[in-house]
Amino acid sequence: MTLAEPTAGLPAGETVITIAEAADRAGLVASKIFDELNAGRLLDIRVDSVRYIPERFFTEDGEINRFVPGVLALLSDGGYSHRESLEYLFTPDDSLPGRPVDALHGHLAREVMRRTQAMAIS
Repeated sequence: MTLAEPTAGLPAGETVITIAEAADRAGLVASKIFDELNAGRLLDIRVDSVRYIPERFFTEDGEINRFVPGVLALLSDGGYSHRESLEYLFTPDDSLPGRPVDALHGHLAREVMRRTQAMAIS
């Protein structure tokens, strides 16, 4: 599903998937996705009582991007709410360039981790 309007820290136009879709793509049972959500290694939003996960948290192969849990842990440890974490990850940063969540899929992933760690301790 593509968000028609900004929702819970995600911008309009962002693609989100249900927990069942996420589990299917990752080759996991839905309870494993719930475990990841409950542990804070993934974040979700609710639209009309349905829980959705940003599609960008997954690789093209359907696996959970290996940097996402670490970045979310750093943001949580730094006192960022779920909404603030999503806003940070999905807001363009000209100095990267692009959005931190997109940089997690390329050679700038370690830079995003470094910046997130610096934000968390400041």
